[in-house]
Amino acid sequence: MESEHIKAGYNKTVGKAKEEIGEATDDKSLEAKGHAQQAKAKVQDAIGDAKDAVE
Repeated sequence: MESEHIKAGYNKTVGKAKEEIGEATDDKSLEAKGHAQQAKAKVQDAIGDAKDAVE
């Protein structure tokens, strides 16, 4: 497993937590940050997949 996949897993988990906490507390800013962090995780996963394909 590449480090990009590990980073993606971390960002997905933390992003989901931020999103859920933002929804629960009606904090739209935190919710948006959670969505953004999850999007970053998808990009990191794609980069990791590309690196794996090259190897």
